[in-house]
Amino acid sequence: MDLKHQLSNLIDGNHHDPHRILGVHTVDKKKVIRLFRPGAKELHLEVLGKIVEAKKSQKPGLFAYEVPHNLTFSDYRIYHHSGLLAHDPYGFLPILGDVDAYLFSQGIHYRIFEKLGAHLIEHQGVKGVHFAVWAPNAKRVSLVGDFNHFDGRVNPMRALGHSGIFELFVPGLKAGEKYKFEIKTQDDQIILKSDPYAFAAELRPLTASIVSDLHHFKFTDDAWMKKRADHHYFNVPLNIYEVHLGSWKKKDGQFLNYREIAKELTTYCKEMSFTHVELMPVQEHPFDESWGYQVTGYYAMTSRFGTPEDFQWFVNHLHQHNIGVILDWVPGHFPTDDFSLGKFDGSALYEHADKRQGFHPHWNTYIFNYGRHEVSNFLIANALFLFEMMHVDGLRVDAVASMLYLDYGREPHEFIPNKYDGKENLEAIQFIKHLNSIVHQQFPGVLMIAEESTAFGGITRPLESAGLGFDLKWNMGWMNDTLHYFSKDMLYRNYHQNELTFGLLYAFSEHFTLVLSHDEVVHGKKSLIGKMPGDNWQRFANLRLLYSYMICQPGKKLIFMGGEIAQFDEWSCLSEIQWFLLQYPSHKAVQRMTKELNHLYLKNSPLWENDFHSEGFQWVDFSDSKNSVISYLRKSKEAVLLCVHNFTPEYHPEYRLPLANVASLIEIFNSDAKEYGGSGKLNGHPVIDCDKDHVATGVKICIAPLATMIFKVSFY
Repeated sequence: MDLKHQLSNLIDGNHHDPHRILGVHTVDKKKVIRLFRPGAKELHLEVLGKIVEAKKSQKPGLFAYEVPHNLTFSDYRIYHHSGLLAHDPYGFLPILGDVDAYLFSQGIHYRIFEKLGAHLIEHQGVKGVHFAVWAPNAKRVSLVGDFNHFDGRVNPMRALGHSGIFELFVPGLKAGEKYKFEIKTQDDQIILKSDPYAFAAELRPLTASIVSDLHHFKFTDDAWMKKRADHHYFNVPLNIYEVHLGSWKKKDGQFLNYREIAKELTTYCKEMSFTHVELMPVQEHPFDESWGYQVTGYYAMTSRFGTPEDFQWFVNHLHQHNIGVILDWVPGHFPTDDFSLGKFDGSALYEHADKRQGFHPHWNTYIFNYGRHEVSNFLIANALFLFEMMHVDGLRVDAVASMLYLDYGREPHEFIPNKYDGKENLEAIQFIKHLNSIVHQQFPGVLMIAEESTAFGGITRPLESAGLGFDLKWNMGWMNDTLHYFSKDMLYRNYHQNELTFGLLYAFSEHFTLVLSHDEVVHGKKSLIGKMPGDNWQRFANLRLLYSYMICQPGKKLIFMGGEIAQFDEWSCLSEIQWFLLQYPSHKAVQRMTKELNHLYLKNSPLWENDFHSEGFQWVDFSDSKNSVISYLRKSKEAVLLCVHNFTPEYHPEYRLPLANVASLIEIFNSDAKEYGGSGKLNGHPVIDCDKDHVATGVKICIAPLATMIFKVSFY
């Protein structure tokens, strides 16, 4: 293409490689600096230390200035719209190379977050910001920002071959610069997009990306990170406090900063004996009421609570106090906001084009195209980014079932079967396996947790055993059955005992986490205590029974904030949880019980050492449906605990359990203790039943109403 046509393409906004005509070039044996400033009447620049005026061309917006033949890119500077005097962006060689483009096209550039997006670098001896974006179907991509008054005509980006990547190095820019990408689509529409790889973004409702330096903060959590790498979560206690940062606590109705929250949350978790916090999504999202599950900035920690450095400080602080940080992560779908990923370059780029594959009817969101290598690379690198740059300890992967099944939320005619005419999403399954494989390879000791609600087999089975490779799976069946049972009138619970016992049939088929999550206390489902039947005393007793029952059952533990203080109202993301309730003795007593129960959990290995193995659990009696009482043993190498639960308000002063060969029996916890708000029916002196030969054949204990009793047991 000759120069005339290239200049016309530039002026029309269609040039893929503006560096070929802008910057320093030789024309008719003369060396000139060519600049493009549409709308400008005159243009000045600095050449060899002197301010000079460029000559305006007959073509609109073009200026040129003749220079000596030995002049190089470092000998002149130009003025940006903002007044910044810096080197010319069009005087520099490309930064991204063929290897980067190839690895990205294969979906295995695991550090692509260091290449795409905005990065403070030094290039050819000059400091500035390198911008790069993937938009393979764009006619033209321009960088817009404060420095050029968001004028998309001024700074078109260079296309790198057939990779679909556009880049531009802009000297002189620093952290804090706001920017977006202006994209001209194949049908000549102009769209404005935030950077998919941006490390920071403006506070909603503003949507510009922000140049940010993630290397400025220095982590001081080496001891935690080393311990994590050597750690195995299977045979240790895991007691997770699920938190929504925007509504855990507020200050005068406003959000706290990450650093403020870190201090208060650390103190609280240590007092309450939680080992980890799990944060509902803190990646950038525009709509508060989505709770963060409709992500628009996967690499940006939300600006609601501060900067990326503030979030790094948050994680570092919790680690220094031996508290882990798990993030909810949403690779299953993304929102349709026009500034974000959807139809990114005018085409279905991150999503499928066919709505039967690419649109989620439940949430009105787009579904990622996992079969497109660059898309899977975007997501896998994002997980690695969170582990490396943010030091998080685990990802709870949201809505895995919606990823695994093509017909999720659809009628039979509303989805496209896989190549075997099945409903499994083979590309998503391969993506998940790839994800878990590389995460565990690069970051041993971190947790990958599936929120998965179906009976899909092998969720936590190793990849080499044809599993998906997750470490843990939320036990949604246990949660639903348990809450359904607890909501029943206590007179009729004897007809539903199977809802308590059924879960033990599959309890060891996966590595389960037992959860009482945020999803169960919203949208008319009532708070946990609001679900409980009976009078006021019985409701509180039922809640204490629920928590203590969960602690005793096989599986790791998670409880959502507010439940531990018996919050009456449903959770609202717009206001803080009801801390004022702690002025009332009944609420304060539930919190005290939760704290002491959590502490007991951490100190007693039978409650967690064999969570995933049947040898850690043994029924004593599950058949007493008449009295709605169940009992079982939890076992470890060091000790055995007897757990007994009474799900009715009936008091049984002498209840016999068929437990043979007992040498001693000591009650170490009772949710009916008066300090917890109970009636005080404790077991000071349990009786060991013996036959005529003085052989222990059972025990007699006091069964408190609506209570859990835990005993330390030794056997002959």
